[in-house]
Amino acid sequence: MPRMRLLLYNIRYAVGGGASMHMPLPGAGYVLGNQSVLPDITTFIKSVDPDVVGLIEVDTGSIRSRMVNQAEKIASDLGMNTSYETKYGEKSINQILPIVRKQGNAFMAAPRVHGEKFHYFDTGIKRLIIELEMQDYAIFLVHLSLKYRHRHLQLRHLYDLIEQTDKPVMVAGDFNTFWGENEIYLFMKAAGLTSANVDSTPTYPSRAPRKELDFILYQDGINVTGFEVPSVKLSDHLPLICDFELK
Repeated sequence: MPRMRLLLYNIRYAVGGGASMHMPLPGAGYVLGNQSVLPDITTFIKSVDPDVVGLIEVDTGSIRSRMVNQAEKIASDLGMNTSYETKYGEKSINQILPIVRKQGNAFMAAPRVHGEKFHYFDTGIKRLIIELEMQDYAIFLVHLSLKYRHRHLQLRHLYDLIEQTDKPVMVAGDFNTFWGENEIYLFMKAAGLTSANVDSTPTYPSRAPRKELDFILYQDGINVTGFEVPSVKLSDHLPLICDFELK
């Protein structure tokens, strides 16, 4: 199997990563948006030339993004296939809140990638997991809760899904682990996962990274041949690039 490249990026709904996000009022960018950021993110993704992209915090078409589905827009501009899902289940109160109900995550696959299937898993409040199933491996895209107890319930569910998968697994996403890898150490051991970020390079906040919130984890059967955290400040998170091949 040829070498593959995975890009993981929490793009913060393309509202930007710096002080402009808080103009004219603190946090105003979350509501008003910033239409100049998405093209820059698209240009960056194109420059990386990934086979698979996992995007966290994508606006699927609210007033903030001027009704533009950012997942579809990026995928269209790059000629990629995409699958996205909003974070909240049908019964969540968040489904009736403007802007919030359009917040989601997305997978993208380059046209040269074949055999991909997209799956969703509904685990209550947040639609926690999207699975990209390839012919020889599977990738789970996750965005875990800010609440410690909820995170660990989600990790338990994720562990069960991994155990049911008969292919080598990668898990990529924003884990919101304020204690870094220490917080998911037991989960990783139980699921047979190793972090591609061997130096525990912090990914948040992008302007002066201190916390390792974003992870690309992989099981035996997958060989990581390259890893980097580029200093790209288009969001409040830094992107992760992982090159890998099947053993």
